[in-house]
Amino acid sequence: MGHTADLLSSVRTQIDADDVPLKEARTRLQLVRDVAEGFPGSLRTYASGSLAHHTMNRPVTDGDGGLVLDRRCYPRLGPEGGNETPSEVAGELCALLGPAIREMYPKARCGTSKRGPKLWFNAPVNGQDPTVDLVVALTRRDGDGLWIPNLEKDRWEASHPEGHVALFNAGPASLRQTRRIVIRLLKAWNKQYSSPGMSSFHLSALAWEFIVSGLGVPTALHTVLDRAATRISRGYATPDPAGVSAPLKLLLGREIVASRLRKAADAVAEAIEHDTDEVAVQMALHKMFWKYIDDPTGGGLARTADLLRQRRPVPTTALGLGGAAALVVPTRAYGGRSLL
Repeated sequence: MGHTADLLSSVRTQIDADDVPLKEARTRLQLVRDVAEGFPGSLRTYASGSLAHHTMNRPVTDGDGGLVLDRRCYPRLGPEGGNETPSEVAGELCALLGPAIREMYPKARCGTSKRGPKLWFNAPVNGQDPTVDLVVALTRRDGDGLWIPNLEKDRWEASHPEGHVALFNAGPASLRQTRRIVIRLLKAWNKQYSSPGMSSFHLSALAWEFIVSGLGVPTALHTVLDRAATRISRGYATPDPAGVSAPLKLLLGREIVASRLRKAADAVAEAIEHDTDEVAVQMALHKMFWKYIDDPTGGGLARTADLLRQRRPVPTTALGLGGAAALVVPTRAYGGRSLL
């Protein structure tokens, strides 16, 4: 394993979800699904999103799932029925979920998000309190996938969350592992910005499309960034992997997103090119993961260590230490070697 893979692995240790909150999120989602199956006209429930795709980062924030309704029980619901909107049925489901969930989580409450009921549990585990979002869905009469709500616009939209789970979990074990690692790295990179340019699902779709068997993590990461930057800079949209919903939208302007992707792609390419030079790799990857990898040429721990290796006293202000200004005299070991 080269220095590029090593440093990317160090980023993973900082972003990977903790086991206990992750297990709790799965428990909460399953509990909500079990209760939802008792809703009149229920056909089935499903898990979706980062939990189902195995791409959750720290902190564990939510669990996504859905309830599929039998359209025969709701003949007026949805675009292929009487075009009845989803607001009322989402409210009825929330009225069922809230009291039932409070039997196990007394402080839980149920509201709504964009796609259906949302459960807040108010019971942190290791400082993390994952919520559950449950989509109220209808099977489609024509075509694959489901009709899912957009409660913000009070309408139904076509999607295929179950199909996405199948696609993102398909392929040989080595391919799945690489794809999941790259998705987690991409999500961490994207969220360093105060205004992310792409949704987590968009990044997952790009990784699913561009990563093939046989690629190591550094090469796979560069491949996704490079091809995504080229596509977006040329004005092309990312298609829905399941071919059901509309092409995926960017969260910011095309030029901004393309520029971010290209800079990240160039940083990974530079790291791979100088893979045997640890400092050069760190310098390159700091450009992409500035919150996770220190700049070896200044700032952070590297700069502090360099200052303390000097033979003259160092001001505390130069070391970033608070309190009254003072001088720190480096301690010397036998033979003139620094005790660092």
